[in-house]
Amino acid sequence: MDTEFVLEALEEALEQGRPEIFNTDRGSQFTSRDFTSKLLNASIEVSMDGRGRATDNVFIERLWRTVKYEEVYLKEYASGVETYGSLKRLFEYYDYDRTHQGLGNQTPRGSLSPTGSKTTADRYLTRDCPWSE
Repeated sequence: MDTEFVLEALEEALEQGRPEIFNTDRGSQFTSRDFTSKLLNASIEVSMDGRGRATDNVFIERLWRTVKYEEVYLKEYASGVETYGSLKRLFEYYDYDRTHQGLGNQTPRGSLSPTGSKTTADRYLTRDCPWSE
């Protein structure tokens, strides 16, 4: 991957929406002035993994392993709408019903929001499927 490639991908992604925070590793394509400037000019906070911190992504890597092996690799989706619905159900189950040993046998929702208040993730999950229009 080079800087030109990640800039093109970033521009395409920003056409779809703007996150509050963008996390990357410290690869030269992500630390370039062009890349970080594009994020900062779009009012997006830049977050980079610590140098030599192999454990920074352990939780998200575990989540994506679950998504791949318990959902994606087991199914053949007929459309983007079907994929979206299936992944939405998986994440709802993962967050609200599936207990996790590392969280004291609580669900992620139960461990993070004892008040039951809505989070950004909750608001995203209740949006309509972007491909259904």
